[in-house]
Amino acid sequence: MAFLQIEYNSEVLKQRRQVNVIYPDLGIGNRKEIPVLYLLHGMNGNENSWNNHTNLQRLVRHTNLIIIMPNSDNGWYTNTASGVNYYDAIAVELPKVMRDFLPNMTTKRDKTFIAGLSMGGYGAFKIALTSNQFSWAGSFSGALFTDEKILEHTTENEIPYWTGIFGPLTAENLSKHTLSYHAKDFDGKTNLYAWCGQEDFLFATNEKAIADLKEMGIAIDYRKAHGTHDWYYWEKQIEAFLEMLPIDYVTEERLS
Repeated sequence: MAFLQIEYNSEVLKQRRQVNVIYPDLGIGNRKEIPVLYLLHGMNGNENSWNNHTNLQRLVRHTNLIIIMPNSDNGWYTNTASGVNYYDAIAVELPKVMRDFLPNMTTKRDKTFIAGLSMGGYGAFKIALTSNQFSWAGSFSGALFTDEKILEHTTENEIPYWTGIFGPLTAENLSKHTLSYHAKDFDGKTNLYAWCGQEDFLFATNEKAIADLKEMGIAIDYRKAHGTHDWYYWEKQIEAFLEMLPIDYVTEERLS
């Protein structure tokens, strides 16, 4: 297994960007169409977050899977009101860049997956619902919102940041950033999985968002258990998600 730290030129963002990649060892599986998982970070994270806080490399060391960990800053995987187009950079540009670097990476939807935690959970669902390019999408303690009132308690100091991301904090404008809005062109061919801890500050938001999306006819495998907004739970969830994917996931031997 190789751990690659790649710096590339983003035409979308007009700057150099960094992405980390886990690439499987030679001799594991089909080398022509290697499945790929895009793994997204949360607020105040970056391309190093998953590798620094989990045993991700250990979990996939025997599995034929490419894992791509990009950096979206605190941009909510969104084409922001301030003109920084993170959605286009991650959802549109990055797959093309990665195929140039990794020509053995699959181009098939049934072998292409996306997941993320917190802000990255929102990003994973948003990108999956709008791009229709993924067969599986996972959200772990995701900042999933379907209600345009989500930012109604924003403090005065926070207003510049949020308006820079989403624009005017009006119900009419914020509704265009909800998952309900993003799901309007969803083709229903992505398996959606969401988990949130019952002690997580985002638990109530997840409960409402999942209920709203299901009411729209969108099928979601939603699970909950005791847990907080913490890497301890997200490591467990990425392992559970890997076991769901249509890949030959090889779990490590554990004697206890």
